[in-house]
Amino acid sequence: MLYFSRWKALAIILTALVICLFAVPNFFPQDKVKTWPVWAQRHIVLGLDLQGGSYLLLEVDSNYVKKERLDQVRDEVRRVLRDAKIGYTGLTARADAVEVRVKETDQQAALTKLRELSQPLGGLLGSSGQRSLEVSDAGGGLIRLAVPQAAITERIRQTIEQSIQIVERRINELGTVEPLIQRQGTDRILVQVPGLQDPTELKRILGQTAKMEFRMVDSSISPDQAQSGRVPADSEVLMSEQSPKVPYVVKRQVLVSGGDLTDAQPAFDQRTNEPIVNFRFNSSGSRKFAQATSENVGQPFAIILDNKVISAPVIREPITGGSGQISGSFTVQAANELALLMRAGALPAPLTVIEERTVGPGLGQDSIEKGKLAAYIGSIMVVVFMLLTYRLFGVFANIAVAINVAMIFGVLSLLNATLTLPGIAGIVLTVGIAVDSNVLIYERIREELRGGRNAISAIDAGFRRALATILDSNITTFIAAAVLFYIGTGPVRGFAVTLGIGIITTVFTAFTLTSLIVAGWVRWKRPKTVPI
Repeated sequence: MLYFSRWKALAIILTALVICLFAVPNFFPQDKVKTWPVWAQRHIVLGLDLQGGSYLLLEVDSNYVKKERLDQVRDEVRRVLRDAKIGYTGLTARADAVEVRVKETDQQAALTKLRELSQPLGGLLGSSGQRSLEVSDAGGGLIRLAVPQAAITERIRQTIEQSIQIVERRINELGTVEPLIQRQGTDRILVQVPGLQDPTELKRILGQTAKMEFRMVDSSISPDQAQSGRVPADSEVLMSEQSPKVPYVVKRQVLVSGGDLTDAQPAFDQRTNEPIVNFRFNSSGSRKFAQATSENVGQPFAIILDNKVISAPVIREPITGGSGQISGSFTVQAANELALLMRAGALPAPLTVIEERTVGPGLGQDSIEKGKLAAYIGSIMVVVFMLLTYRLFGVFANIAVAINVAMIFGVLSLLNATLTLPGIAGIVLTVGIAVDSNVLIYERIREELRGGRNAISAIDAGFRRALATILDSNITTFIAAAVLFYIGTGPVRGFAVTLGIGIITTVFTAFTLTSLIVAGWVRWKRPKTVPI
């Protein structure tokens, strides 16, 4: 254990030095760090409890998800029966099922076609034989397509996963620093944005579904006639977003959806100098938009956001370039927000804020100061104890522990990890664990000395025979940290991350760095006794 080749010693020193260097950016102002190379800009991000910020708990509207699924099933039933040329009446969505009535002579053919809509549910549910639809014959030509609860649960899960991605894109567009966005429970999303003291804009951005659609305006009937109850079956009345509210009769058929958008940027109209939003479609959207505008020259079409008409321009000529602009008496802020929402994409279901907290920077600073004080006191007591108990070898242990802590900060910086107050507790605990490893080694050296070994032999045996004990204790602690990370959430995970990293660096410093220091001392002094 005391022999290190030149290359091995160099590798140990370089490893510790490089990892420690990654902690350096944390000691410089951020504006200065931004001028450094990109690889050198990694730093530790302070969590919500340390620098303050906003905490939001969002809930997905499960009733909306269920209704949207039933509407989708109803549209699929209409399409299938029309393609099969099977006549039907009374197609409705009610409770948790869609019902349709066909002629009894066509009932068997309709059942065969509609059962093709039922698919096995994915994941673990698929192996149990559960399906997305339960198609049954209710008698008298009535066919019932029920959506089971397992299918609704699976749809909510998919909605949550999709919503998390869109929420993350929207928050990143705001320019916030290192937001924490994660699923909580079955239908909730946790959002933490450190440094954001006013969550008003954040709530407004996240509260909009941003379902963008391009549809034709129905010119066959006036809005006044439609509001009196004479709306065509394939049209509906929607109100404008701007005040005063203006009714529009728009066709239900969607020409192009917001999912075909690839980019949206705020700009100013060169003629009127009013804020507008320029948008661009992907190849599929460009093709559909070009076809729709070519077939409807001279007709107005509606640009709809969350079932509100934000603009209804007249198609002057076919738009074949795959891009266009939206104008609607926007303010600069409204144009920026609309472009942001269009870029980030539409939420698959509305999100409701059910819990909101704001942590002030003063409280976070107080936590930092108390965390520092606890770390300083704990570290000083450990250093003094090691010096008084093991003298020169205590100095070696303290050097290794200091490098160990620096390596922890270096690894956290390399990962761009978020440091929370429980994370600081994990680091302080790691100091104790690191010292404990050295204590085991030194006590083993003392036993070897009492057993009659000479100084060098006792030191070598102490390092070698303490290895198994230290590995056992650290591996069990690492397993506990891994369980906390995978099962826990929020602050518990922060504690688990720093503890797990600390255990890895502790094993490294105890059996490479400390032994390298001791081996250098032994080679230099050639001691006859051990000052321990």
